[in-house]
Amino acid sequence: MTLRYSALVGFAVSWTACARPSTTPAPASEAELQAAARSIHERIITIDTHDDIPLNFATPQVDPLNADRQVNLEKMKAGGLDVGFFAVFVGQTPRTDSNYARAKADAMTKFSAIHRMAAQMYPDRIGFAYTAADVRRIAASGRLVAAIGIENGYVIGKDLSLVKTYHELGARYMTLAHTSHNDICDSSTDGRPREHNGLSAFGRQVVSEMNRVGMMVDISHVSKECMMQATALSRAPVIASHSSTTAIANHPRNMDDEQLLAVKKNGGVVQIVAFASYVKVTPPEKAAAIDTLRRSMGITGGGRQALANLSDAQRTEYQRRLADIDAKWPPASVRDFVDHVDHAVKVMGIDHVGISSDFDGGGGVTGWRDAAETHTVTVELLRRGYTEAQLEKIWSGNTLRVWAENERIARELQRPTP
Repeated sequence: MTLRYSALVGFAVSWTACARPSTTPAPASEAELQAAARSIHERIITIDTHDDIPLNFATPQVDPLNADRQVNLEKMKAGGLDVGFFAVFVGQTPRTDSNYARAKADAMTKFSAIHRMAAQMYPDRIGFAYTAADVRRIAASGRLVAAIGIENGYVIGKDLSLVKTYHELGARYMTLAHTSHNDICDSSTDGRPREHNGLSAFGRQVVSEMNRVGMMVDISHVSKECMMQATALSRAPVIASHSSTTAIANHPRNMDDEQLLAVKKNGGVVQIVAFASYVKVTPPEKAAAIDTLRRSMGITGGGRQALANLSDAQRTEYQRRLADIDAKWPPASVRDFVDHVDHAVKVMGIDHVGISSDFDGGGGVTGWRDAAETHTVTVELLRRGYTEAQLEKIWSGNTLRVWAENERIARELQRPTP
C-alpha cells in the first residue's frame, strides 16, 4: 500500500451537520482511487433502491443471472453492488375496476418473479430480505440481496387491504404515484390540473396503513404538495427511492431544498438517482438535434426496441451521429451525479442521503451505465473527500436505518392497547 493510498483510505475529516468535507485528501492516482473503492466495497454494504424488471423476469427469456440488462447478478457482483430493490412497477391505465384487477395481477407476476429468482433459481447467489436485519445477515453470508419496492400506488387501486397483502409478499416501500395522478395523490409530472392538491382522503389512509404494517412511504414521483403532506403525516421516516435535486437540475422529478429539509426533519432519506435527464437538464438545442436525428432515421418511440428495429448499418450510423451530438453537449456523468449527492449532503447532512440508479427503467449516466460500474460512484465520492464511514452511510446505512425504524414503529402501532 502506497503512502497516498493509505492516506486516502484512512483519511478522516470533520463534518458539520450539513456540510461536505472541509479539506481534501492527499491527491491519488486513478489506479489508487479504483483500488480504494473496490477495497471499500469489500467491507461495506451497497444498496441501490430502484431497479426495474419486466413482466417476464426470472424466466428463460430474462435470466436474472446474465440477461442483457443493466442489472443482473453477474454485473452486481462485478461492480460491488450488494443489494437491489427490484421494482414492482405497473404502468397506469384508466382507473376502472377491471384495470385495477389487471394491475394487481401484473404486480403479483412481478412479486412471484423476484421470489422465484431468490428461492428457486439462484438461492446460492442471492437471498431475499424481509427486514433490515435480513440484509446484513444475507450480505454477511457472501450472497447478494434482493428486496422489493412498489413503484406506483396504482397497484392497490382503491383497496386499502392490499397494502398489507403486498407487505406480506415483501414490499418494503411503495411510491405513492408515478407519472399520472391516481387515487392516492397527485403526480409531479402529470400535465393535467392537480386532482387532489396533494394527498386524497384515501391517500391519507394509505400513508397511515403503510406506517402500521411497516412499509416505507416513498415520496419520489409525487407532486410537491403530496410529498410535503405525506412526509408531515407519516409517523415513520419516509424514503425518496429515486430523486435528485432541483438546485443542480431543475426538473419536476427532483426535490428542492424545502423538500430536502422536510425529509431531514422527518428522519427520512433521499436516494439520489442517476437518471440522466434528472441529473443534468438537456439543453433545448440538444433535444432538438436528437429529435431531428431520430426523425431522419425513422425512429419512433423509446427504449431498446426502437433501436432494435434498425439494421446493423443504421444502428452504427445512429450511434455515430449521436456521439457527435454528445460531444457538443456532453451527457450527464458520474461527476454530475455526485454533484447532487454533494448538494443533498450540504442541505440535509450525511445521515439522510442515499443512492439509486433507476437501471432498466431509463437510468444511467456516463461512468455508471450498469451495475458492473457501481464502484465508479465510490471513486468519485472518494475523490471529493468522503471517508469510508460516510460512504457506508450513503451506500446503505441511512437506508437500513430508515427501514429498521419503519419496522420498529409498526411494532408499536400494532401493539394491543392495554
